[in-house]
Amino acid sequence: MRLLTLIIFIALIAACTPAPDKTEPAAAAFREIPAVNLNFRYEADVPGPAGTDDRSAWERNAAVQADFDSGRPSDVLDSTITSPDKKHVVAVYHRLSDTPSEYRLDMYSADGKLTGRVTSDQMAVRFPDSIRWAPDSSSVAFSALFRKFQPPPESLDAPTPAAVATPAETPAEGEEAPPEPQASVQARELPPPPTGILTLRTEQIYLTNADGSGTRPVTQNEGLIYYHYSWAPDSSALVALAATEYEWRVLDVSANNKGETMVPQGRPRMIERNGRERRLDDNLTAVFPVWSPDSSKVAVGYGIQIRIYDAAAANATQAAIPLRNQLLLSSQAYDQQQRQSLEPTNTGGVSNTAQAPSGPTSTLPDEKDLVSFNPIVELSWQTDDILYFKTAFLKKMKIETESVQSFARWHRIVFSRQAAPQKQ
Repeated sequence: MRLLTLIIFIALIAACTPAPDKTEPAAAAFREIPAVNLNFRYEADVPGPAGTDDRSAWERNAAVQADFDSGRPSDVLDSTITSPDKKHVVAVYHRLSDTPSEYRLDMYSADGKLTGRVTSDQMAVRFPDSIRWAPDSSSVAFSALFRKFQPPPESLDAPTPAAVATPAETPAEGEEAPPEPQASVQARELPPPPTGILTLRTEQIYLTNADGSGTRPVTQNEGLIYYHYSWAPDSSALVALAATEYEWRVLDVSANNKGETMVPQGRPRMIERNGRERRLDDNLTAVFPVWSPDSSKVAVGYGIQIRIYDAAAANATQAAIPLRNQLLLSSQAYDQQQRQSLEPTNTGGVSNTAQAPSGPTSTLPDEKDLVSFNPIVELSWQTDDILYFKTAFLKKMKIETESVQSFARWHRIVFSRQAAPQKQ
């Protein structure tokens, strides 16, 4: 009886004891997960991401063009770049005496009013297609170097007012009268361009304010060529690619000998607004880096590998995602599907050749036998946990019609946090 009473007492105590809390902790935000702690899942041959490049921002603003036509006869407007908030417009132009592929910048309001001169006469803007507004429309980033050939001042380069017109000859009978001579456009006086801006002999990155004031260099590494850069979504920093002058020349000479267009390769660098710079990697890449949507990480492609870097300088980590084996297997499946789709079929609708085995492969295929096994050429990061990347065979020739892009395939990486190790 005593034993039965003891058993009942123990059971009652156990029933009253609260069960341990088995609820999972709240999932950490993506920015709180170090790059080294990210897990990933590879998904092959998926639909490509939606495009995000707004090319309409690069069209010529009609009001700015009218201002150049009416009062700036010595300047040729090449393009305009509108800020995300549509309030400011960068005018990319050159003067008639400038060296080809070297440009100047001025800032306009959306209604075509000049608000500021951005570049000095000693600055030559390069790579105009890479000029980028910060997402918050606060500033513009561009690449420039010291202008080796210094043209005469604007006042001397501008056409003089129309000279006295020579009287037109009296037309013969039956001939049409020649048109009346047109007076030259009168060049109006513009504010002087800024002076005293430090300008180096290789392409550096500069920032200017939305009104065109405060132009300043954020990189000062003479000998490096900064040719690509993109803003973090929160406008806090830039990620750039930079190559040494020697590396640039070697690639250029090699491409010219092959009749190809030079595709530069650089090392990724993170650049803050105050000029603090951090080189992310020593490896060269031709793939433009991309930011995660929350601005916490950067992804860079190297051949058939992707690397993820933390943007925060304190306790920053990095992680490599090797993709060779996954790409080999998915390329093998892709090639088989392509061959089967091109194979002739008999009247019964059955292929005349044996079907490739559909079971799991016991060894990796030889990459030399796979036409669709190609390096990474583009990245797109549109949601925190999904990174898209494209593989393709590319060859850019000087004659555009001879350029080749084949076997372009989109894949993606799906991120998750690595499971925490079980406590013993």
